[in-house]
Amino acid sequence: MRPGIRFLEALLLITVGLFSFQLGCKRAEEKAAAPPAYQPEVPALPPAPPGFEEMPIPADNPMTAEKVALGRQLFFDKRLSADGSRSCYSCHVCENGLTDGLPTAVGALGKKLTRSSPTLWNIGYHKEYYWDGRSASLEKQALAAWSGANMGAKPEEVVATLNAIPGYKDQFQRVFASEGTPEHVIKALAAFERTLYCGTTPFDKFQQGDQTAISEDARKGWEVFRQSGCGTCHAGILFTDLQYHNVGIGMDAPQPDVGRQKVSNVENETGAFKTPTLRDISRSAPYFHDGSVATLEEAVDLMAGGGKPNKYLDRKNLRKAAISAKQKEELLAFLRSLDCECDLTEPKLPN
Repeated sequence: MRPGIRFLEALLLITVGLFSFQLGCKRAEEKAAAPPAYQPEVPALPPAPPGFEEMPIPADNPMTAEKVALGRQLFFDKRLSADGSRSCYSCHVCENGLTDGLPTAVGALGKKLTRSSPTLWNIGYHKEYYWDGRSASLEKQALAAWSGANMGAKPEEVVATLNAIPGYKDQFQRVFASEGTPEHVIKALAAFERTLYCGTTPFDKFQQGDQTAISEDARKGWEVFRQSGCGTCHAGILFTDLQYHNVGIGMDAPQPDVGRQKVSNVENETGAFKTPTLRDISRSAPYFHDGSVATLEEAVDLMAGGGKPNKYLDRKNLRKAAISAKQKEELLAFLRSLDCECDLTEPKLPN
């Protein structure tokens, strides 16, 4: 073979070798630069607070730490909404007592809704959901809020997006042994919401024997609360009887919101709405189903005054209470002792 040909063959081998070496280096660099696989935060399941009964859990949606962790991510993820503008947390934020602080909620695409966002504290103990109780389970409520005006989403489309995200796809497989489905999303959300306990307020600590946990005014306010009959409807450890009452709010409108009556078809439940919990009440203004009362002081005045007269006013449970200005201040101090400790923070979400 001629020397020239040997030289060209050698040059070709060197060139191929250099190219292969560079390609290998590039692939090694790309592999080294690849982000690590998503690792969700999976804290242990919180226990029920002292004095609380164990929360009833549906047989078809048992609680696991992994499912709750997935639900927490979904609760904070704005990709669940129709326009990517809001998450569940957008309407249930810590600083507003797990409400949104608005008179009435604002849904996806800026749609203004007709009722306020209720708090989620201890929501897993409820048996019916929404102000009028039209949803019979937390899972059904989650689906209605997700696919309805609150989030405005098309669940199947959202789930297709989630399944295309490796971090979510892996979690759905671990938790549900399959790809994500709309049912899996609402089950995970409901599981997380069942961990939203409020049971360690200053008043709870007082009830457990710590006499220094609340002020003297708050202790006197607790007596005012009981003597004035507030505990009839704001009953038990949840500070709600989970029943529906007409207190007159909104009944003077040209077309009043009939509330529970639309669900039950019982005329006497016209204008009746679920008793809201008093836990975190000082942070959850404005008040009532239509957000028409701006301050806690005004809300106390209205309720102590026996509500707003109308044909369907619940006169059996709601009566005027003669309380002095000083007793009102004590009652307000007691209500503020029901402030909840909220440490909800957004977890790192899968990309």
